Amino acid sequence: MFKVDREKCIACRQCIQDCPTRVISLKNGKADINNEGCIKCAHCVAVCPVDAVSTDDYNMSEVKPYNKETFTVEAENLLNFIKFRRSVRRFKNIPVEKEKLKQIIEAGRFTQTSTNSQDVSYTVVTDKLHELRELAYESLKKKGEYILANLTPETEHLKRYANMWIHSYNQFKEDPLKNDRIFFNAPSVIFVTTPNPINGGLASSNMELMTDALGLGTFFSGFLLIASKDNKEILDLLGIKDGNTIVSCLVIGYPDVRYKRTVPRKEANVNWI
Repeated sequence: MFKVDREKCIACRQCIQDCPTRVISLKNGKADINNEGCIKCAHCVAVCPVDAVSTDDYNMSEVKPYNKETFTVEAENLLNFIKFRRSVRRFKNIPVEKEKLKQIIEAGRFTQTSTNSQDVSYTVVTDKLHELRELAYESLKKKGEYILANLTPETEHLKRYANMWIHSYNQFKEDPLKNDRIFFNAPSVIFVTTPNPINGGLASSNMELMTDALGLGTFFSGFLLIASKDNKEILDLLGIKDGNTIVSCLVIGYPDVRYKRTVPRKEANVNWI
């Protein structure tokens, strides 16, 4: 429940003007919150100039006052940081510290969600990565075999991937360490799940940036996403229940490569109206 300390409130109306659901009003000269219509976004907590708003729905000790030095990122630096990021597929044989994985999840946890649903979940795989790897290769091999056995003009474009998955499986079985073309011997994977793919996508993007900021490397594994789709063994291993969908798979580790510059891109397709 969100509440206003009437002793602190100065009736400045900032919370009233900023509330997206318009559930705050002045009552007897002080701000008053109608919790029945509140979506718990905490804009009122953030905007109050005298720290008069609090809640017992969340941990208020997490709230930090604005500090320009630690909260500001120069626009040019941020853009260069985004331009310089690369998908990493070469990893050192070093485990990722649990504290760093928690920081990556924090970047997802504090990402905005529609109607403040906060419906994004995270599954971190480290200890059972070997088991997940075996299941993923087996799943892709079976999917590849099915595609090749049931080719139609509509699925002809998938033939290339089907052959690739079967070939990768055979190579992996010959030498799992040398021929890991799904995980690239990375020590950690984070699965992002949610009923709302937009919420999950936004969280995943922020998580990727945090991964880079921590000196780690990552790539979004589309093949792992395909391997997991409708695969009961993988979903059971991950503990993913009905109603949640895997939106992204971040394969994470310490990079065994050092990039020297940004890369070129196509011009942006922009329609100015």
